[in-house]
Formats: sequence, C-alpha cells, structure tokens
Amino acid sequence: MTSTANPADERTDRIPEFPMARAAKCPFDPPPALRDEQREGPLRKVRLWDGSTPWLVTRYSEQRALLGDARVSSEVTRPGFPNQAPVRSGSTGLSFITMDDPEHSRQRRMVTAPFAIKRVDALRPAVQKIVDDLIDTMLAGPNPVDLVEAFALPVPSLVICELLGVPYADHDFFQSNSRVLITRDVDPEERWGAMKRLTDYLDELLGEKIAHPADDLLSGLVPRIESGELTRDGAAQMGVLLLLAGHETTANMIALGTLALLEHPDQLALLRETDDPKLVASAVEELLRYLNITHGGRRRLALEDIEISGETIRAGEGIIVPNEIGNRDPEVFADPDRLDLRRDARRHVAFGFGVHQCLGQPLARMELQVVYSTLYRRIPTLRLATGLEKIPFKHDGSVYGVYELPVAW
Repeated sequence: MTSTANPADERTDRIPEFPMARAAKCPFDPPPALRDEQREGPLRKVRLWDGSTPWLVTRYSEQRALLGDARVSSEVTRPGFPNQAPVRSGSTGLSFITMDDPEHSRQRRMVTAPFAIKRVDALRPAVQKIVDDLIDTMLAGPNPVDLVEAFALPVPSLVICELLGVPYADHDFFQSNSRVLITRDVDPEERWGAMKRLTDYLDELLGEKIAHPADDLLSGLVPRIESGELTRDGAAQMGVLLLLAGHETTANMIALGTLALLEHPDQLALLRETDDPKLVASAVEELLRYLNITHGGRRRLALEDIEISGETIRAGEGIIVPNEIGNRDPEVFADPDRLDLRRDARRHVAFGFGVHQCLGQPLARMELQVVYSTLYRRIPTLRLATGLEKIPFKHDGSVYGVYELPVAW
C-alpha cells in the first residue's frame, strides 16, 4: 500500500493503527509490521487512538531530516499533535522537551553543564565504584538473582540521585511513579496523579535546596529561580524529567543489553575478554542501535507544509518517528538485524537527532561503558537462570526492556 498526501482520499480502514503489535520472533527486533511499512516506503499514514492520522516515518534519512527540521514542533499541546494519550490542560510535566526554540534552548542550557563530556568523564571513577560495590553485593548474596533489582536499576538510580541531589532512600517512590508515566495504557487521571506526586516531591526538594544549597544540579537551579529566569514549578518539572530519563532508560539498556549478549555468546566473549576501551565504546553504540529501547516514536507536528520523498506533510499534521526501525534501515546499516559489536554504529538515532536529541547521552554512554566492561569480566560465568520464553518483556510501555532478568553464575 502506498502513502498519500491527502488522507481524505484513502479509506480509513486501510490505514493501520499505531502502535503496531510487536509479535516479533526475536524479542530484540522491531515489530514485523514496522518492517513491512519500511519496505513499502519511507512515509505512511497511520491511525492513532483518537482517530487522527499522522505520518509514520520509517527510514533513517527521512527520520533525521524531519527531526532536524525547524518546521516541526515538539509542543504537545498544539492542536493535531500526535500524542500517545490524552494530554491534560495545563502543565505537561515534561519541561523543555515539549517546548520549541527559543524557550527550549533557553531552559536546556540551564542544565547542560553537568552533562558535558569532561564533567561526565570526571564521574567515571565514582560510577566504577558503584558498579563494583553492587557486583560485590551480588556475589555475596543469593544465586540466582534478579539482575534488574540487584544491579540494572540501582546503578543509574544511584548515579542520577547523586547528580541531582535526590536522596536514594526515596528510590522506591520515584521508581514506582515513573513506571506509571511510561506505561502506555494507564488511565490519564492515574498518569496525572503520578506526575503530580513526582512534581510535588521535587518541589519540596527544591525548597530544601533553597534553604540549604549543596553541590548538585537541583541546587544549581536555585539562582535561576531567585533571578526569575525559571519558575519553581518549572524547575520541579525539569527535575522530574531528568530523574525519570536518568534512570529508566539506562536501567533497561543494562538489563536488555545483558540479555542480548547472553543470547549472542560470541559477541559477549568479545566484550568480556577485551581491555580495549575503543571496542567497549563501539559495543555500547552497537547495543544502543540494535536494541533502541525508546519505543512509541518521537512525536512532532508540522508547522508548515513540508515536501519530502515525494510526499507533502501538511501544516498541522502529526509526525511519528520510530527510531527502532530507523536503526534497522538496511540502506544505512548492513545486515541490520545482526548484533556486531565491531560495527561502526555511531550514526544511530537511539538518542534522537536535532536540537531535541537526548541531553544526557554522555552520561548514559559512560555508565554503559563501565557496566559492559565490568559485569561480564567480574562474573565470567554469568548465565540466564530461566528460559528466554519465561522472561517478562515490557511490551506495555514507551521504554522497552524486561521486568525481571533471573541470572546465575
């Protein structure tokens, strides 16, 4: 089926619904329906939960072109924006990622410094200690163990808590609420309640930072609040965004990456036996490309008519960019369904592209480099403690991964 620039000319029952059912034979692969759409062409109309028909963009070059185009908007409250669920009027709780320039860039610059490459590299010894300490605890404890609970979730949670100035003792609270936010089919009121609880929590923490500033990111926002550059509510929302993004995505990459490597023992052996930091860095990029855990597509809205690949995206039409299929585009990545840790995968779009690409990517890369270069070397006999068919995958959320990963050694 071919796409059309005029949705009125195509019967709505011929427009597939999005998200596409996963049902892939390999749990690391994109849904077969997305593959089918990619083969048909780079752009195609899909139907959302509210009956709207935005454009689905499945090929790498068109994805990068649109994500880098100033004529598309990230503001979720604009009419026609292809949201994954209803958006309640008022605050979205997602801070600058749902804003357009110049306000997006103005707010983003307020928190850029802690994620600069040199600042992140300075944290490497502290992250290495966190990783080693958690492995020590694992080795001294029960065998088998759930790697998610014992290792994958604590590593990034401890790191982002330290960076932000959030007490790690509260991790159960913010992890349970963040889980609500990234679950696709949650009731809108339940989602709003989780966002309010997290925003109130960060607002209370900001109050403590105002009274007693420390050397952390939240304290760094205090002068912005006092000068009027940023409202306290805006600062709290920014804290929610960084807390959520700082632990959920990396935790899922640690667990899912470990599972993928255990299922590809030749690639695991490469990583376990190397002391070459370049190969470790290459492995991280390839796992990010191969797994691409942010599912549901990056959402945008056309502000003007955009001509691309023989189609016209009209002003006011939605755009969905599923990076998991863009990172499997055979025109860019040869044999894209093969995990190859020696591949140069640095062009992947796992962190997005353009002005909205992930702010925390240097931190995520560093954490994954430390984890992937340490865990399998220190526990060389690490193995699954159950069958792959019994692993509970996260098919119900916007961040893909596993709920549990029983491992033994």
